[in-house]
Amino acid sequence: MTESGAWDEALMRRMEALGVAPADFDETFVRSSGHGGQNVNKTSTCVVLVHRATGTQVRCQDTRQQGRNRALAWRLMIEKLEAERVRRADEERARREKQRRRNRPRSRRSKARILADKARRGEKKAGRRPVGTD
Repeated sequence: MTESGAWDEALMRRMEALGVAPADFDETFVRSSGHGGQNVNKTSTCVVLVHRATGTQVRCQDTRQQGRNRALAWRLMIEKLEAERVRRADEERARREKQRRRNRPRSRRSKARILADKARRGEKKAGRRPVGTD
């Protein structure tokens, strides 16, 4: 988004790729806090964006100009939503990979090692039996 309020084409493409529309967001303007003196106290330059579907919230008061803060807030929101989508995709990929490893058949070497351990354990148990009970 530029200062004039027109939607930036790159931002719109990113929103389309995410499957979100500007109507999915609540945009409010509130008074900023911190440095800025009278301008901060009298004008609502802080932009708060909330994505209704996910509850993700972005608050931007980096500059003293509402238009710039608005553009920054939209960019931050899209970046946050993209990062969340990547995180979810990575988690799903890791879950599938873990399931695949779990269901993979064991190698011959692994099976032989397991059987050898079982035999050793059986010998130990046999050695613990009371004497004379066969």
